Amino acid sequence: MELEFVKCHGSGNDFVLIDAVEQKLQGVDLKSIAADLCDREKGIGADGLLLLVGDDEGYGMRMFNPDGSEAEMCGNGIRCVARMARAYAGCDRFMLTSGGRRYEVGRCADLARGVETCFVDIPVSMWSGDFAMFCDGETFVERTIPELDAGLRFTALSLGNPHIVARCGKVDMELLGRLGERVLELPAIFPNGVNVSLYEVVGHNSIFVATYERGAGITLSCGTAMTASSTAAALSGACDFGRRIEVHNRGGMVVCECRRDPLVTRLEGNATFEYAGIVGTDDDGRLRFDVEKIFADEINAYEEFASKVRMEP
Repeated sequence: MELEFVKCHGSGNDFVLIDAVEQKLQGVDLKSIAADLCDREKGIGADGLLLLVGDDEGYGMRMFNPDGSEAEMCGNGIRCVARMARAYAGCDRFMLTSGGRRYEVGRCADLARGVETCFVDIPVSMWSGDFAMFCDGETFVERTIPELDAGLRFTALSLGNPHIVARCGKVDMELLGRLGERVLELPAIFPNGVNVSLYEVVGHNSIFVATYERGAGITLSCGTAMTASSTAAALSGACDFGRRIEVHNRGGMVVCECRRDPLVTRLEGNATFEYAGIVGTDDDGRLRFDVEKIFADEINAYEEFASKVRMEP
């Protein structure tokens, strides 16, 4: 089987994107294909595999991590899928399904000249069965998880996938790595795993976020984690509800706006296409791919933007 694909990214969080509406994938082992395509030595190399799919309500996204596991939601990925889906939707605002939830997505004002930008409105729940730290009806805002780290105060949120977020004076990547590995040893607390983020306040309504993603490890950015972090910052008073929050990361920057009653956070960020091609296997069964088009203008526009806004810990 040969498949057309697009290599894309949101804030440096890169993906292989396949239009599974036009190309039928019945009988394909998607978990295995995701692992092969995401392999940075033998495959195309990516943080995940995205599929634009059709469903009973229109269109949706499926996202697979490099380890083959399927994620319920991906904030950076859904913007890239939304960009591709616009051709089918025929409008700039529409709904996409991911992980059984419906999300409003669409085109919005570009973050910078030549940087294709899309948004997704993400409902945020302050309780989830993915967490065992608290009982039904409780919330978990800036509380300790002694089994994980006695010194940090975490906020637990569900955005379709589970997140814990802690504010710190300065993001420590080694600590983040240890936290991400430690949660794997705590299935009694995180039965379905969890995404772990650290954030620091770098200005008024401006934060820097780094994340250990469930199933992928530390990436340049994570869209739902930046959404969760901005929401946690608003809940704690570190940032303002109803105001645009600049969320810097190691891959660039997105903008979030948190709204109450109900708790919904809009995530705006780039949906950059880098190149398009065809992927298949050779006679020996080895993965091969050919690049047919390079989106040089988009690559350059995003790099110019990112060079001004990206941050390192």
